[in-house]
Amino acid sequence: MSEPATSAPPPLRKIIHIDMDAFFASVEQRDNPELRGRPVAVGGGSARGVVAAASYEARAFGVRSAMPSVTARRRCPQLVFVKPRFEVYKAVSRQIHAIFRRYTDLIEPLSLDEAYLDVTEDRRGVGSATGIAQLIREQIRSETHLTASAGVSYNKFLAKIASDQNKPDGICVVRPEQGAAFVAALPARRFYGVGPRTAEKMSRLGIHTGADLRTCDLDFLQQHFGKSADYLYRASRGEDHRPVKPDRVRKSIGAERTYGEDLLTEETLRPALDAIASTVWERVEKHGSRGRTVTLKVKFNDFQQITRARSLEQPVGDRDSLAAIGQDLLSGELPVARGVRLLGLTVSSLIAANTVADPAASHVAEPAPQQGKLPF
Repeated sequence: MSEPATSAPPPLRKIIHIDMDAFFASVEQRDNPELRGRPVAVGGGSARGVVAAASYEARAFGVRSAMPSVTARRRCPQLVFVKPRFEVYKAVSRQIHAIFRRYTDLIEPLSLDEAYLDVTEDRRGVGSATGIAQLIREQIRSETHLTASAGVSYNKFLAKIASDQNKPDGICVVRPEQGAAFVAALPARRFYGVGPRTAEKMSRLGIHTGADLRTCDLDFLQQHFGKSADYLYRASRGEDHRPVKPDRVRKSIGAERTYGEDLLTEETLRPALDAIASTVWERVEKHGSRGRTVTLKVKFNDFQQITRARSLEQPVGDRDSLAAIGQDLLSGELPVARGVRLLGLTVSSLIAANTVADPAASHVAEPAPQQGKLPF
């Protein structure tokens, strides 16, 4: 049986994953009492709109984020659509992160509403990682009038899975001696990165749970799941040695727009893409980065989607260069046979502006966790 290369395991970590409950929708319900208890969707309510977030009342009808608005309204005729207020969500997110910083500087944000925290160091003398998670949840409720769920475990994989276990407004703790049994009982679809297609493939192979996955050797997993094999092998054993990275590098900067009417001609597509390029470049400048890869995204009126990318030897230097590359990528798709409902442009392979792309120079040393300093 083939196994991945092994090395000395890292010191035992105490990781918390905090995930706000239906964050965007909950903020809207908090700020507008008339929305409380009602099914709410944040996003465009037009025929071309998409749900950005859904309240738990809406989720009961099967409404989910990224769902077309027409589908959401069909599932829940009484659904209330609210326009997103991202500046408000960002402000609340800053409040929440200020609470995190009372307990640790090792914070890895995943989005506005979730983050990993390494609390191996008990700098406030709380006494346990579970106690810290409880205090954080209590202070979030007290100071923002919102609820958060938490997962507490010895690695990031388990902490993230655990935070979803008792949602909403819950906590789940998976201690080192419980990890293997916890993972064994998980449905295979709960593993990070296992989408509907992969879950269906696993089912055909007789893999339904973490226990089933653990019986598969590495060769079998590589044959059927390629690059995901090592991750699946380790995760099925409750292993994940990734540290919390407080200086998590942003991987891409982009923008996209969904149009109320299909774009059918070159005369409508080119100016639309040019406007998106301007938005992306504003964000690139604000972030202080440059990127070497430009990706064009096109979604057609039948919801099929394509991407086209180009990587350069040097980072894109200005807005006009970005726009020109985007237009060149678009040229390869013209004329379009179907109406275009969405265009997007993304810059990736990012480095800091005015710096040399030296991987060694960009490495940030992380404090080594100290084993056993804080109990669960």
